[in-house]
Parts: sequence; C-alpha cells; structure tokens
Amino acid sequence: MPSSAARAHPSLNAMLLCDLTIREHGTGKISLIGVFENISAARFPVVHRALSVYAKLTDAEGDYTIRLELVRLEDSHMVAQGALKATFADRMSPGELIFNLENLGLERPGRYEFRLYADDRFVSSKTFTVIQTGSAAPA
Repeated sequence: MPSSAARAHPSLNAMLLCDLTIREHGTGKISLIGVFENISAARFPVVHRALSVYAKLTDAEGDYTIRLELVRLEDSHMVAQGALKATFADRMSPGELIFNLENLGLERPGRYEFRLYADDRFVSSKTFTVIQTGSAAPA
C-alpha cells in the first residue's frame, strides 16, 4: 500500500450547503434542494434542525477516511465534526459525498466554515454566515 504522501490526494470540484439531498435509486443522480449561503435566526443559541453538505471530489483512488469539521472563524472554535469512509474506484471519475447534519447547535451569529479532510490531509473548505434577524424582520 502506498504511503499517504505518495497516494492520490482528492481535489474538490464543488462543495454546497443545502436543506436536503436526494439520491435517486434508479440512476444514482443527486438532487440538491434549497442551496444556501446564510443561516438566519432571531435568537441565539439556535439549533439548525437539518442541513446537507454536498462535496464532489476528483483525483481520488482507493479507500479514504473523509472528515468534515465545522469551525466558527471568529475564535477557531470547533462546533462539530464527523467522518465517513469512502471508496473511489477511479481517479478520473468524480465521487460525490453527502454529509447529512441534524440538530446543529450554533451559539452566535458570525462566519463559519466547513473544512474537508481526506486521511487527515486538508482538501478544501466552504464558508457561510449565520445572521441574527431583527424581531420585526419578515421570515
């Protein structure tokens, strides 16, 4: 087995945040529902009930441990993290990953970042903003 330095290191084609992902059983196609860049809440802390992080990777071959971290950028506090095992058959064929997150606690408004790692090596990141809405603001 090649060392981690010699083996293929995945590259990110896309990382998107959305309300829901659906994988069609017949074709394997993925639908992303409600793609967003911001989360709004009137009060904090808030629990965001459900979101999906979609990542499309290329240049990966073999088995990887894929880790996703959520970091609050203001103070580098790690809000959450999770990992999954992924197998990529061919470096030339993209692989799609879905992280379904439930009951995500956000203590305060600000900038947050999802960071993606393959076998503990950084791949890429996606930032988003958590916004406090005024009490008179429309939903």
